[in-house]
Amino acid sequence: MMENYLNNTDFDRIRETLDKSGRIIITTHTNPDGDAIGASLAMYLYLQKRGFNVKVIIPDLYPEFLAWMPKAGEIMIFEKRAEECKKFIGEADLIICVDFNNLKRLNELGDVIRQSDTMKVLIDHHLYPSDEFRYSISFSKISSTSELIYDFIHASEYKDLIDKEMAECLYAGIVTDTGSFSYACNYVKTYQIIAELFRLGIDGEHIHRLVYDTYSENRLRLLGYAVSGGLTVLPEYHAAYIVLTREDLERFKYEVGDTEGVVNYALSIKDINLAAMFIERDDHVKVSFRSKGKFSVDRLAREHFNGGGHSNASGANCLMSVTETIDRFLALLPTFRDELKQVY
Repeated sequence: MMENYLNNTDFDRIRETLDKSGRIIITTHTNPDGDAIGASLAMYLYLQKRGFNVKVIIPDLYPEFLAWMPKAGEIMIFEKRAEECKKFIGEADLIICVDFNNLKRLNELGDVIRQSDTMKVLIDHHLYPSDEFRYSISFSKISSTSELIYDFIHASEYKDLIDKEMAECLYAGIVTDTGSFSYACNYVKTYQIIAELFRLGIDGEHIHRLVYDTYSENRLRLLGYAVSGGLTVLPEYHAAYIVLTREDLERFKYEVGDTEGVVNYALSIKDINLAAMFIERDDHVKVSFRSKGKFSVDRLAREHFNGGGHSNASGANCLMSVTETIDRFLALLPTFRDELKQVY
């Protein structure tokens, strides 16, 4: 089942470095999603079973709908325990960075890790990884970082250590990063891995309910507003966008994770090939892009919004006002008019 892509990475060096390490930190990006938490916790459980002293440190809080994951309660949140986290980072032999391609994705935690002399390695599936990592396993065509973690454990000849708890984390990561197998999942191996996870006793229906059927009333009302009052459709550009202001978030008592996946509703409209969502925060605007077919929103985000991600899913944090950010987006649309007419 193992793909040969690991032969073209630093897999052997990472495995050798890991074997020589005692204290290990696992970290992932700000506003962590299902793949970020699933991959981190699966790696955490794996390393614990091998006897390592390991901790998961993330920049900020994960969504409540991921709190069910095994050992989620042991994750350390940097913005709540900064000094304690800095101490552990300073004592670590190795920092494993999962599901992001640049330390700027960790905000202040990224600055702390960047200044540390501790060896940093990357396991990720985003485009254009930075050169901040000593060694890396970076493969953008794979479904998720959770799938990469499975491959890493398998290639390390420790597949037998994968138990039901690890399988639940891996499954949640894969299912969320593929939109319940609706994109980035045209590879036979992805489904072979899923079959292996089911053989370990996971309940896919139950996990799906835990992730997708636990909306609060406020979250559902925010979604309703986003696709009614916040949505603008631009059929001449085959584009649509959603705007949520600070006032909107306050009105619906926003909590972390409440806007997860909302941008996909704009993309679900017939003949819409580019969707964007602009969320106004206190000091920046969070931008999410989604696209169909060959139109690269990674290029859009990187070249015009100092962001990035995947070809069909990317994002950015903009320091402009929400009005200025939207104006920049609208000014770019005529440039992409022809590309967006026929994306396949």
